[in-house]
Amino acid sequence: MNRLNTLLAAAFIVLPGLAAAQSFPEELVKRGEYTATASDCVACHTAHGGKPMAGGLVMASPVGEIVATNITPSKQFGIGHYTEQQFADALRKGVRADGANLYPAMPYTAYAKLSDDDVHALYAYFMQGVAPVDEPVAETSLPFPMNIRLSMKAWNLLFHDDQPLSDDAEHSAAWNRGRYLVEGAAHCGTCHTPRGLLMQEQNDRFLAGAQVGPWYAPNITPHRNSGIGSWTADELVQYLKTGHLEGKAQAAGSMAEAISHSFQHLRDDDLRAIAEYVMSVPAVASADGFSGEQSRFNQGQAGNHLSDLRGVENAEDAKGARIYSGSCASCHGYNGQGTTDAYYPSLFSNSALTGVNTSNLLATILYGVDRKTTQGHVFMPPFGDQPNALNRLNNDEIAALANYLVRQYGDGKQAVSADDVQTIRQGGPASNLLLLARLGMLAGALVALGLIVWLLARRRRVARQRTA
Repeated sequence: MNRLNTLLAAAFIVLPGLAAAQSFPEELVKRGEYTATASDCVACHTAHGGKPMAGGLVMASPVGEIVATNITPSKQFGIGHYTEQQFADALRKGVRADGANLYPAMPYTAYAKLSDDDVHALYAYFMQGVAPVDEPVAETSLPFPMNIRLSMKAWNLLFHDDQPLSDDAEHSAAWNRGRYLVEGAAHCGTCHTPRGLLMQEQNDRFLAGAQVGPWYAPNITPHRNSGIGSWTADELVQYLKTGHLEGKAQAAGSMAEAISHSFQHLRDDDLRAIAEYVMSVPAVASADGFSGEQSRFNQGQAGNHLSDLRGVENAEDAKGARIYSGSCASCHGYNGQGTTDAYYPSLFSNSALTGVNTSNLLATILYGVDRKTTQGHVFMPPFGDQPNALNRLNNDEIAALANYLVRQYGDGKQAVSADDVQTIRQGGPASNLLLLARLGMLAGALVALGLIVWLLARRRRVARQRTA
């Protein structure tokens, strides 16, 4: 009997280990790797210069800085101890293995649309195809009350649908595949859809453009002027492959990362499916207020007023022109025309210089451009606070440069102040949600205090009546 008990105890010890160390077919792991690529997991969960999927990247959000977690199969610091169900719950429901809620900076609202087969393949890839990294990362520490993760349960009840997508029989297989990628794996709406007061996606303005940290994810609906309605499907595919479409767009910031790590590696049929679906969504005017009579990709013209401003003192345009001449013209040209191969883009017909949102213009100057594709490495040095910034410009200098560029090469509708530059320098506009949450808690505390005072007063009044 003792021997039997010993064998049973040994079995209970060994079996969990066997479950954690299960072997997945190579084909399944490859499918999971492709799905992870389409989902762009590496862009957020890999620090600059860090090990793949080991976390540590600090991301600016409207409610504070969020630190990406280690999602390697490390049992101590990563997700190596997750069961497949716990993995699926984190992916689809935003709930960690320990029961704590994730913030929607992790796009579980989109990943909820993934199929069971793809979730299974992702689990196989992360457990078997990713190298474990036994290194801790810093914990996310948001200001009160956003640090109360329990509040996400209420948010999820209001705004989260954790049901996978079903095909729409009225559309083609390619359209359905494109919808699955756009709304699910590639989570395009997470960045490109404007958010409401409680940071929920406004689905009635799907893909109409939104602020994402210091960058503005533009309108990618087929709206003719403020969206990409002037593009063909082939042009959108080319952009997703290269991050560049001459005379129309150049990817920077998070989109450059998405091109480098994700879109350029997808199959052509998937890119065409994405284009087919995106071109079919309702056309919506830009959330940033752009309402030009022409496309935002067809604004401004070449020009050179440098000679007119030479010797002029104290004029803002003269200050901006001097900075442009010394820091920008050698690449973008004295007429703003860029280079003939468009490696350095023209500054006219450039959407960063149109509309009323200056975020992308300022973020490009502050953070530069760093995009790697099969066509090469596109790099523009930053002029902000980055370690590789050789010529750091202050807020007044960047404001003067930006205003000169808008008046010289854009549509002239933007006006930049030093405060605007500081907002982008520090990671983008803050959300009013933090203030509202604190005011709400204060109001609740005052109501509770008032109720306590009323109850105490009532008790005393009753006591006096009894003794009278």
